[in-house]
Amino acid sequence: MNILQINASAKRQGSESTRLANAITGRLRAADPSAEVVTRDLASAPMPVLDDAALGALFTPAAERSAEQAARVALDDAAIAEIQAADVMVLGVPMYNFGVPAQLKNWIDAISRAQVTFRYTEKGPQGLLLGKKVYVALTRGGRYRDTPADSQVPYLKTVLAFLGMDDVQFVYAEGLAMGADVAAEALASAGREIEQLAA
Repeated sequence: MNILQINASAKRQGSESTRLANAITGRLRAADPSAEVVTRDLASAPMPVLDDAALGALFTPAAERSAEQAARVALDDAAIAEIQAADVMVLGVPMYNFGVPAQLKNWIDAISRAQVTFRYTEKGPQGLLLGKKVYVALTRGGRYRDTPADSQVPYLKTVLAFLGMDDVQFVYAEGLAMGADVAAEALASAGREIEQLAA
């Protein structure tokens, strides 16, 4: 089993979403000690934003790209290769201002490439990243699960399914800014849920 862990927090240290993602990966490795893990930390190695220069590079035929364009496309190619090789993906995702971190959006833009990870057909879009299990550790300062204020889960479900990944399990740790007792219980509850994964 190949596991790809994506840490989306802007924090290089002390991130609860990363800690929970690490716990999920650890639980999966306990169930399958032979599992290989690739970790991409978007705080220490962020993906560049999809801007005009990046679009120009992506839409220039490979043989005609400048060295700078080729280097830019190679960054996305590496991210795509990682997700293509993964059997399981673990995402650590904090909530920033009711959405996903910009770091994660940039990574999603990097791996979303027509004719490579999705394609359009006469029947509509078809995801090409098939047969993958996805675990998402969500951390929030408040409590937003199953409310209109939670834009993260609908977005992630939509974009992951668009790419072919519709087997997604969410682990929530909410109320982390609502006092030490609430935070401790939220993290403990998430930890108990993680212990039941792959059991």
